[in-house]
Amino acid sequence: MTTKGLDFSRLSLQDALDLAVFIEEEAKERYEEFAHQMETHRTPEAARFFGYMAENEAKHGSELSARRIQLFGNAPSNVSRAMIFDIEAPDYDEARAFMSPRSAMQAALSCEVKAHGFFVAALPFIQNADVKALFEELRDEEVEHQDLVKAEIAKLPPDSSLSDEDFVDEPAAQ
Repeated sequence: MTTKGLDFSRLSLQDALDLAVFIEEEAKERYEEFAHQMETHRTPEAARFFGYMAENEAKHGSELSARRIQLFGNAPSNVSRAMIFDIEAPDYDEARAFMSPRSAMQAALSCEVKAHGFFVAALPFIQNADVKALFEELRDEEVEHQDLVKAEIAKLPPDSSLSDEDFVDEPAAQ
């Protein structure tokens, strides 16, 4: 999780909404990449779950974007996506060939925990009351998202004693 050039004490509500949209876009795109990777590795259950998470991130991003447009119209953004990296998006090394649905869901859960931590860490530095309220709202939504993923994990049958690594071929000399 990285921020670059962000001064949370100077964020306006417009800036905060723009950042929130960027965070959702980044997560959506990473989940789409993972879904594609899982399809390539013939792991359809994990691919479906990552696709589901991409849809959720897209929906949340659209809601935040609509809110931003309602409040600020098409005013140019003062922040850029280059200012954030891996706030909510899964780490690139989270995807594994032959991932089980449980592994995919646990990766998503860790992303929701990571996003929650971002908002918690930023809150003490925020001066603007509207921005503070938005970040508190987003922090609380991340807890709801964690609960959603935990509920999906609870529906799964127990994993076999095999791990994802048991299905990976050993390197071979070329």
